[in-house]
Amino acid sequence: MALVHNLRVTLEMIKWEHSVFALPFALCGAMLAAKGLPTAHQLAWIVVAMVAARSAAMAFNRLADASIDAANPRTRTRALPSGTLTPRFVAAFVTVSCAVFVLAAWQLNRLTLLLSPVALAVVLLYSYAKRFTRWSHLVLGFALGIAPTAAWIAVRGSFDPRILLLTAAVTFWVGGFDVLYACQDFEFDQQAELHSVPRHFGIAQSLWIARGLHVLMLLLLLTLVPTFALGKLAMAGVAVVALLLAYEHSLVSAHDLSRLNAAFFTMNGVISVVFFCFVAADLLMAK
Repeated sequence: MALVHNLRVTLEMIKWEHSVFALPFALCGAMLAAKGLPTAHQLAWIVVAMVAARSAAMAFNRLADASIDAANPRTRTRALPSGTLTPRFVAAFVTVSCAVFVLAAWQLNRLTLLLSPVALAVVLLYSYAKRFTRWSHLVLGFALGIAPTAAWIAVRGSFDPRILLLTAAVTFWVGGFDVLYACQDFEFDQQAELHSVPRHFGIAQSLWIARGLHVLMLLLLLTLVPTFALGKLAMAGVAVVALLLAYEHSLVSAHDLSRLNAAFFTMNGVISVVFFCFVAADLLMAK
């Protein structure tokens, strides 16, 4: 069936399996809010909301960047530039994903529902950031970084400024690895006059900026531990994340970006899952 085929291609295009990047941090926010395990109802709808929001954001990004992707040799074979999918179908997918997100917010609590349009605006409008700011990487980081705060609100039905430590940590984490990823498009960004850290600072300096952003992430995670009265397991989780980040940065250099995909896709998924496991174990063992 054409619908099934288009859905499969769309899911491949948005790499929905990479929801693992932000989902563990959202679950950290949920567990910190619950001081342990949230209810099964809350967990289920938080996962639905996360996957729906990311699916909408990625598909919308492909729509917004269709002409840019068509001009970029690295991305011109993607589904929209190659004609495998139509803009109309992708727009419908975005609309349905947004609707599922709002439904999930409604199932959680009133404040989550009221804030759902704000969350959607953040994750969708990121797609235009590189047209006007070199710091679009941090805009992307914030789009994923709101996940822990959103999950906190989903569990508590209220806001606590302490959770912003985790939001800031995720913002710098994602911003750092997006700077690394953008190094691949250094020459194209110059030609297309798109803004990015690599275009404005060069690849060598951009690698140091990425390292600096990841150091800020680690400092925020270190602050998070005592703020939420977490224990040695959570602190060990921060140490493991530091080692994994060091390994990630060892994979790339200004003269060799050939292992960038490994650094971007594999290591960042591992980092988020590892940190969640340590925090979850810390919270559950403290019960």
